[in-house]
Amino acid sequence: MPKLSVNELSTYRWSFEEDVFAYAKHGFDAIGIWRAKLAEYGTEKGAELLQENGLRVSSVGWAGGFTGGDGRSFNDSIHDALDAVDLAAQLGAECLIVVSGDRNNHTGSHSRRLLRQALTEVCEAAAALHLDVAIEPMHLGAGTQGCFLNNIQNTIDAIGEISWPGLGLVFDSYHLGHDPNLFQWLPEIAPLVRLVQLCDAAHVPMGEQDRLLLGDGKQNLAAIVECFEDAGYDGSFELELIGEAIENLDYDEMLSHSYQALNALVRTPAES
Repeated sequence: MPKLSVNELSTYRWSFEEDVFAYAKHGFDAIGIWRAKLAEYGTEKGAELLQENGLRVSSVGWAGGFTGGDGRSFNDSIHDALDAVDLAAQLGAECLIVVSGDRNNHTGSHSRRLLRQALTEVCEAAAALHLDVAIEPMHLGAGTQGCFLNNIQNTIDAIGEISWPGLGLVFDSYHLGHDPNLFQWLPEIAPLVRLVQLCDAAHVPMGEQDRLLLGDGKQNLAAIVECFEDAGYDGSFELELIGEAIENLDYDEMLSHSYQALNALVRTPAES
């Protein structure tokens, strides 16, 4: 069956415990873990709660920031990423999400070198624990300073520098779904995708993230999902909703709407 998930950023005001109970109640079978929420609740208790409620972990987010733009040293960011690897493996996550970090006044070549060095260490640790790693590119206009990988090509280039098949990418429709040539390159990169994150949007990212409920924007989500299904993608479709249009919604109503909309987008095996 299709695997439907919610990233915890979507229910920002709720606790980890509230997230787990609500996602399970509304029919989702997986959760995208926000590390800060889980840490506040307690990792061991959290793992038990997930098991009790039958929720798999579609992703753990995030690790990275290897260029020092967030104030941490390179070694500190590596140590944090290795902790995240251990956590994701402990939870049986489908993947660990990694972001590169911004340029931070480095040259482009030095930024790429730092990322390559970091990914080498992270992927070695992940491979030993049978965990996939997914780099998330972020649109240049999305108002984030956390990522110098902002398109498909430079993300694929970064993946290609690491000789490990468990390294792939996150396809987030908010960041990547606006490309007018999307359906020309999407089938080709689908085998590299470890996680599909979905939302809707009214326009190309311009400043703070302003995601919309599925069906409320202009993205061709049905065609995106169909493309992944036709390519044999068997990972989760993870809902990620952030922004002004989302923050004041009733979360239960949002989850109910989102489950129905997401369930309508995906096909069961009999339909494939």
